[in-house]
Amino acid sequence: MKEWINKFKGFLGEWERNRPHADVASSVEQSIGVEKVAEHCPHCKSKKFVKRGVRKKKLEMVQLYKCADCSRTFTAQFIKGKHYPMNMIIDGLSYYNLGFGLEDTCRILNRKFGLQDGVAPATLASWVNEYSPLCRYSRLRSFGIKMCKPEDTIEVMNMAHRQIYRFLYHRAKMRLTLQEFKNRHFEPLKEYLDGVSSETPHQYFQEGVRISEIKTKFDKSQMIVRSKNNYANRLADFVLQTVKENKKRHEALQQFFIANDSVTVASEVPVYIRKEDVEHMENVLKFKITDGEEIELSGRKGQEKNQKFPKLLTGHIDLVQVRNGQIHILDYKPNAAKEKPIEQLTWYALAMSRLTGLRLYEFKCAWFDEKDYFEFYPLHVVKKLQERKKKRRVYLKSHGTSVEVPNEDLGRKVKVV
Repeated sequence: MKEWINKFKGFLGEWERNRPHADVASSVEQSIGVEKVAEHCPHCKSKKFVKRGVRKKKLEMVQLYKCADCSRTFTAQFIKGKHYPMNMIIDGLSYYNLGFGLEDTCRILNRKFGLQDGVAPATLASWVNEYSPLCRYSRLRSFGIKMCKPEDTIEVMNMAHRQIYRFLYHRAKMRLTLQEFKNRHFEPLKEYLDGVSSETPHQYFQEGVRISEIKTKFDKSQMIVRSKNNYANRLADFVLQTVKENKKRHEALQQFFIANDSVTVASEVPVYIRKEDVEHMENVLKFKITDGEEIELSGRKGQEKNQKFPKLLTGHIDLVQVRNGQIHILDYKPNAAKEKPIEQLTWYALAMSRLTGLRLYEFKCAWFDEKDYFEFYPLHVVKKLQERKKKRRVYLKSHGTSVEVPNEDLGRKVKVV
C-alpha cells in the first residue's frame, strides 16, 4: 500500500496544484466545496441581487443570493441536490477517465480531500453513469487503458516562459485519434507533441515577442466567422460553476477537457514562428501576412509602438483538438461575444502549420465561453481567393461543333457562318 501511494504522489502533484484540504470532522464551516460567484439571477437574468446567508451542508457551505427584481433566492451552481460538492465530483470523473479503477479513484479522492468516511465506489459509479453524456472519453477509456498506464496517460510539464505554463498532453487519446480514417495523416502533430518536453527551445520564449502583444493588419474581407453552439460550451458551463477565482478558469477547463473530452489532445501548447518562416510563407506560399507594413506592439513598456516585424514570435495555445479530419485551435475567452482574437488565433495556426509541416487548410480556429462559440478558417485570412475566368460554350446544331465565348467584351464582333 505504501509503494502504491508513493508511486502516485508525484503524479497527483503534477496533475494539479494542491487545494486546501478540509477537516470536515472538526467543523462544517471548513468547507471543501468551491463555487463561483453569481453573475446574474438565473430566473429573470437581473444583475441586481444581494447575498442572503449560506446553506450549510455536510461537506460544504453554499452561498445564497436574493434577487431584487423577482425576490427569488438562488445559488451560483445550476446542479443541485448533490450530497457531495461538485468540485469533488468533477475530480472523481477526471481521475476515473484517466484509467484509475473505482476503488483507486475513491481512495485518491478521500486522501486528497481529507475524508475518513468518504466516497464509496458505488457512488462514483453513479457519477460516471450520470455524466457519461458530458464525458465522451468514457467510450474510449477501455482502449486507452491498454495503451498507457493511468500514471503515464497524461504528460505534464511546467514551462517557465516568463510565467509558468503547464503543458498537458494526452498520449493515449492522440494515438486513438490517429486510428480514425479522417485523422490518419496527422502523425506530424503527434511527433511535435511528443517532442515538446525534450525539444522545445525554451530560450525562444524568453527572447521572442508574444503573439498576443502584436497587432497585424490582416485583410479579413474574405473570411467568414460562424457562430454556433458547440460541445465546448456545455463543458465550460459545467466546469466553471466550481471555479471561484477567475485566474483559475483556464487551468480548470484544460484539466477537464484533457481528461474527459474525446477530442482534446493537448493544452498550453508552446508554438513559435520566426521571421524567415513568415518570409517563406509570403514569397513561396503567396500568403498575405505583413505585406511589408510595420506591426503595432501593445503591453510592453519602453518600446516603440510601431516597429518592423520582430525576429521571433511566441505563444501558447489553450486547447488543441483533432476531430472530423481537422486540427482545431481553441482559445477560451470570457465574454466571447465581445472578443475578436482573430489575429492571435491566425498566428497560432501559422506557427503550428510551420512547426508540424501540415498545410494551413487543415486547421480551424475558434474562441468560446460558456454561451458562445465562434470559428473561422485561418487560410481565409492570409490566402485570397483567385477569380477564375469562366468561359461559356455555345453549341452549333448546324455544324455539330462548339465555340468558346469569353465573358469579357473584346471590342470586336465575331460572325458565325
